Amino acid sequence: MTDFVLPRYGDGALSDLLPSALTALSGSPNVLGLPFARRYVVMLIDGLGWNLLLEHPSDAPYLHSLALRSGSMTAGVPSTTATSLVSLGTGLAPGTHGVVGYTSLVPGEQRLLNALHWDGTVAPLEWQPHPTLFEQAVSSGVTVTSVGRKAFRGSGLTIAGLRGGAYVSADSFGQRLAAAADAASRSTPALVYVYDGDLDWTGHRDGCRSEAWRHQLAVVDALASRLRATLPSDAVLVVTGDHGMVDVPAASRVDVDAVPSLRSGVVLVGGDPRLRYLYTLPDAAPDVAARWRAELGSRAEVLLRDEAVAAGWFGAVEPRVLPRLGDVIVATTGEFAIQVLSAFPMEEQLIGWHGSLTPDEMLIPLLIDAG
Repeated sequence: MTDFVLPRYGDGALSDLLPSALTALSGSPNVLGLPFARRYVVMLIDGLGWNLLLEHPSDAPYLHSLALRSGSMTAGVPSTTATSLVSLGTGLAPGTHGVVGYTSLVPGEQRLLNALHWDGTVAPLEWQPHPTLFEQAVSSGVTVTSVGRKAFRGSGLTIAGLRGGAYVSADSFGQRLAAAADAASRSTPALVYVYDGDLDWTGHRDGCRSEAWRHQLAVVDALASRLRATLPSDAVLVVTGDHGMVDVPAASRVDVDAVPSLRSGVVLVGGDPRLRYLYTLPDAAPDVAARWRAELGSRAEVLLRDEAVAAGWFGAVEPRVLPRLGDVIVATTGEFAIQVLSAFPMEEQLIGWHGSLTPDEMLIPLLIDAG
């Protein structure tokens, strides 16, 4: 297979972070080797890939200094925000929690669930019924606080993967810093989760090789450094990302609707432009996979669903989750993306993408500052 990075579920994936932090709060050994502390603050910077961070030491001096004495983890598959945030919040692989991409099939219906803009007709607690780590932590006596934008309070994705504890709405950097520091100071044991999405937003629109992205990285670096300075001295700060990013030039994209061989036998196309789910007509999956392999060549790995599951891409897959995965799954390589402009017209305007299993997308930082 291509130079893909397989997810390290249970041994160094994003889904191992909060279980390790909660274990560290009790002073017990944990998978990630996090140090004992009674206060943990976990800051997730959307779009902060390990490789991108290492490439920009002057733009992110604080985070880069932590990288020199820390290490990396893997995202899950697909390497996309909705899936990663639920993996973080539940400690489960995507095949178990069931939020398997930006868009995925609603079983029994010919439509997709957009996990970031959640359809109100899909109950989050039915889509993802497993208890979250925040819920479990609260029940064990840990004070849990999530700090994020007001718009995310009570959203379908928040309920599905990050429910439990207190939620503090904080739309500005200053508000997020103040809220996180206050929450970390109030009591022990304490777990504080802080989310920032502006780096990912900038990368999608301007590209992760743009000056705008570098400036935003510098802003995020200053935010993380100042957050550390405002926290109690006995708190541990962990900074991570949910995925990396790859810039895809317009000339390196294919629109499914423009290539008849790609549309033949396909009822719906979901997933992300870097990892597509193809939902096919009955018994058409093998032929669809063959046509896509012939058309895309080395630009993608094309697997039948059972092959991707057997390869460990999603971890153990629960029966209720299996139909949400595509009958055929297409993971892109290099600087290449698969668009469906009839369904997702905004894709034409975006430059930075993620979702596949390349090192640039899968590797994320595990940065630890114990003060």
